[in-house]
Amino acid sequence: MTTVASSNASTSTGVRPASGYAGDIAVQLAYQWMQSGEAVLVDVRTDAEREWVGYVPGAVALAWKQWPGMAMNPHFDEGLKNAVPAGKKAVLLCRSGVRSIAAAKRATELGIEAYNILEGFEGDADEQAQRGRKGGWRFRGLPWRQN
Repeated sequence: MTTVASSNASTSTGVRPASGYAGDIAVQLAYQWMQSGEAVLVDVRTDAEREWVGYVPGAVALAWKQWPGMAMNPHFDEGLKNAVPAGKKAVLLCRSGVRSIAAAKRATELGIEAYNILEGFEGDADEQAQRGRKGGWRFRGLPWRQN
């Protein structure tokens, strides 16, 4: 599976243009916006992923799809509207920066300025098909915790 993840955004603002949502951003910019209060970081991974792999302190946990079966979360729209106050951006994080694109498109449809976080939490798979060694929130040394 090919991902769209990349560590470099292509514009001077750090935002790479995208179709259907506000754009793609590097994990470092997402963290900066979260720290400054400009944006709410929404982790759209499954509850199981956050529990077993790790999570970002201060992020809103709101699964786009739920394990098992990867069924759509019927409470996603309501949860997102409640999590992101008017006037704030939403920065969406998944495992590798793919599911968060779909979530960013849905957030945009709901009237929220939404960005996909490139590389996601774990980054792309390496030559051994393992994540965590090629980009991602953890790899870039940003704050995270594991249960």
